[in-house]
Amino acid sequence: MLRRLQRKTLIPAQIAGYAATLLVGVTIVMLSVQLYSDIKPVLTQQTDIFRNHAVTVSKTVSTLNTLNKQGIYFTDDEIASILEQPFVKNVARFNSSSFQSTASISFGQQTIRTDLFFESIPDPYIDVESNEWAWDSTSGFIPIIIPEDYLNLYNFGFAESQALPVVSQGAVEQINFTISLYGKGRQRSFQSHVVGFSGKINTILAPEAFLLWANNEFGSADGGNTSRILIEFADASDERIPAFIEQNNYNIKQDELENSKMVFFFRLAILFVIIVALIIILLSVAFIIMSLNLIVQRNRDLFVNLYSIGYSPRRIARFYQQTVSLITLADIAVAIIVAILLRGFYVDILSTMFHIEGSVIPIVATAVALAAILVVVYNIIILRTIRSTVEPTRNTD
Repeated sequence: MLRRLQRKTLIPAQIAGYAATLLVGVTIVMLSVQLYSDIKPVLTQQTDIFRNHAVTVSKTVSTLNTLNKQGIYFTDDEIASILEQPFVKNVARFNSSSFQSTASISFGQQTIRTDLFFESIPDPYIDVESNEWAWDSTSGFIPIIIPEDYLNLYNFGFAESQALPVVSQGAVEQINFTISLYGKGRQRSFQSHVVGFSGKINTILAPEAFLLWANNEFGSADGGNTSRILIEFADASDERIPAFIEQNNYNIKQDELENSKMVFFFRLAILFVIIVALIIILLSVAFIIMSLNLIVQRNRDLFVNLYSIGYSPRRIARFYQQTVSLITLADIAVAIIVAILLRGFYVDILSTMFHIEGSVIPIVATAVALAAILVVVYNIIILRTIRSTVEPTRNTD
């Protein structure tokens, strides 16, 4: 009997309006969280970049630096300051050769010779895998890595202008040549060839163990000043990185910052969408609360009479609590289905460009969280509204 009376107080149009707005808002929130979960690994995963998200950083060469070369070097205090940044995981120095070296190759009676230089970085930051990348003091062979850009400049620039044949990476790796080291009145020769091509490191690399040994034997044991460093970021997508690079006037290849910028704007866009969706949800919550208040005010005499004959505020509120909770849960269940269907749509599109992994757990987790929050909030508000309507009447009697 009680439920039949209370059912007549409901306004179907208001219930439908609440269900529609809640469905839209919840679907957008769940889909936004799921999209962020699906896309973030694609944006933050480094495949052809340094392992551990490291980038090469140098100081900008200005007119002042041409008069004082010391301005291009990193001091120990500057490196320590970089290490203190919360988004920096580690800093590695580029070691440079401090001795003279030449590379020569013989064609019959003719020998071609050119001056050469070397740099080295710790092995974990090298983006080339080769079984030959090793050296010890008993080895007569020096493996080297050169930038892909060097070969591209030859193939698409010099070779074209001079009508020379182009060469592949495999062909270059088959060419053996002799490297001669000079310094401190000593000279020693090694056999060598290119063992790989770096897509990120724009220098001629030799194993760090070799360069430390050669600097000690033929040049300066400390390898000279540090003009370039590798900064390893804890998260290469951290939006603070571009600001830090610009603030300190450091020089870095712009494409190495594109990932950070892209993830920053992606996060910003997702945050904006979620905020809009939450506003829609709040409007739907406000709408149903106003509707319930209107129902209570229009049927105040009914609720007062029910309270007077012994029905507690909790008992009177139970029907409205259950009704709103069921509508909310049903709405969220439908939103889960809609969000999963829409996810399948965008995954089909993005899969042509990226490898999308992951499950719909973010959708379900978001739905559970929203359902729990809304149901609890509604139960509390409805009970308080009924109590504030009926209980003062007994006090006045």
